[in-house]
Amino acid sequence: MSLRIWIKSGVAAVLACSVTGCTTNTEDLLTHNGPSMMEVWNHQTSGSANGTSSQQVLDARQALRRSLVEPLTPSHSVPYTRTARNEIDRQFHRLPNPDLLMYVFPHRAGAEAVPVPGYTTVFPMHQRVQYAMPGERLEDY
Repeated sequence: MSLRIWIKSGVAAVLACSVTGCTTNTEDLLTHNGPSMMEVWNHQTSGSANGTSSQQVLDARQALRRSLVEPLTPSHSVPYTRTARNEIDRQFHRLPNPDLLMYVFPHRAGAEAVPVPGYTTVFPMHQRVQYAMPGERLEDY
């Protein structure tokens, strides 16, 4: 019996909390007469509130800004990075997988013994194509 009372009181508490959320006034949360984003930005970046002048902020921005003309410094992952230049080059070369030729002699097949002429077929020696790690094999196959 007491379990039912706990369940009912828990459901009532959840319903009360959800109804309370619907009674919030949107005008209190989102005012239409407040400052614009540009005004907030200018106020936060121009001021002496944190002890920095606007010139220091501009200098800091300029130091962080990257040039569009200068290339980025190369990192250790350049050989693995996809670019227009190396996009046409293979980074992971295929390991040799010799083709095997098999000749199938003329025979009869099926329930009605239909004659099948002889033919040659090609299939790879290994079931899957294997690839080398970059720099492991330099020869093309």
